[in-house]
Amino acid sequence: MDRTAQLVARSTERSIAYDPSGSPPSLHVRAAKVLEDNWTGASTVPSRSLYPHQWSWDSAFIAIGLRHISPLRAQKELETLLAAQWGDGRVPHIVFNPSVPLDAYFPSPDFWRSSTAGRTAGAPRTVQTSGIVQPPVHALAVWLVHRADPGLSRARGFLTRLYPRLAAWHRYLLHRRDLGGGGLASVMHPWEQGMDNSPCWDAPLARVTPAPARSFRRADLDHGAPEDRPTDLDYGRYVRLATDYREGAYADGSGDFAVEDPSFNALLIASEHALARIADELGATGTARRARAERLTAALIERLWDPEKAMFFCRDVRNGDLVPERSVSGLLPLLLPGLPRNISTALVGTTTSEHFGLGTSTRLVPSYDLLGEAFDPHRYWRGPAWFNTSWLLERGLRTQGEHRLADGLREAVLDIAQSSDFAEYVDPYTGEACGATGFSWTAALSLDLLHSQTEPTAVNEIKGGNRG
Repeated sequence: MDRTAQLVARSTERSIAYDPSGSPPSLHVRAAKVLEDNWTGASTVPSRSLYPHQWSWDSAFIAIGLRHISPLRAQKELETLLAAQWGDGRVPHIVFNPSVPLDAYFPSPDFWRSSTAGRTAGAPRTVQTSGIVQPPVHALAVWLVHRADPGLSRARGFLTRLYPRLAAWHRYLLHRRDLGGGGLASVMHPWEQGMDNSPCWDAPLARVTPAPARSFRRADLDHGAPEDRPTDLDYGRYVRLATDYREGAYADGSGDFAVEDPSFNALLIASEHALARIADELGATGTARRARAERLTAALIERLWDPEKAMFFCRDVRNGDLVPERSVSGLLPLLLPGLPRNISTALVGTTTSEHFGLGTSTRLVPSYDLLGEAFDPHRYWRGPAWFNTSWLLERGLRTQGEHRLADGLREAVLDIAQSSDFAEYVDPYTGEACGATGFSWTAALSLDLLHSQTEPTAVNEIKGGNRG
């Protein structure tokens, strides 16, 4: 057996019962089983019932957890996703499984028509995808997966093969999506930001004429409680935006919706830092990327920070105004190691304030302002707590030296993930499960937190934090 084969065998044979944290092994084994049950052979579905394809940022989070079970499978997760990258650099938010019936999910491949409508933008011909994107967590995930087993990664040429794709992905966002002209990437659809139904989108969406309700069928209502899902009016606007984008051959810059979002751009900056480390590992230099990350951090502060409200806000590119809605997205720049001390201190204060209640009224940070008029503890992204944002905030708090808060959040994530059967999202007050259970990123990120006591903090491994 040659060296590469030996490394692959070692990666594959890792026991799912191994638990380095000393936590009850049942949580580790149950989380690993969720990922095993949702594995398709090349990637992991978020949920067998509700989301039967491969989703972009889901796969990045899933790979971060999978690296503790099988670094090889984690590498394949990311390789499968990036193999569907378009010629212009975009990484599509869905890669469709051709064996899944068309009516199992909407919008389905016959809606997006990627291989025909996306031909000018370089959509792949051998696989069907959506035409929009999701938050750029991928370079961070690639770096962490590499660090899980550097020998296997080098033997397979993992970084060598994926670095050009990641560089093209960031280039697309930094150039094609700088719609506001201030250096930040814009999202052109609420689904691109990942927090689909956030009240942050209500004002920018209000100018979008919804598609007629009879023109589409919502498969999500077959598996989720209608009162927890987006309204038909919101969904009609989502469909209209996606239809117009498709009819415009997926060319960027037009359309009624364009928003600079703090979490989308914070994740882009964190991934720029990760790309710098990858460049260093490959014998190049990450100096230019580190400088770009610093410039992006400055642009984020200049364009989206409100010092009076101690919060980052979305900016509506079409009218130039900040959107005055507090969401968890505005807390996620805590991830950034270059955040000025006064801003990080103020942002931590907002996280623990009555608006989000971390450590007081809530155990997991809600997706939206507890005091906001649109707050609903169960409706999709309008109040419930999510495990991926909690994982990001735990890393962000640790990056800023807030270890007590981070430890409490870590404990809460693990407790509630187990008690909710790895729910998609939960009531921020009670921890009651909402949406699907057996959700892949919940299981994966729980695994990562189980291991985090014995490993460097994910973002601090990229670049040292402010205070710790």
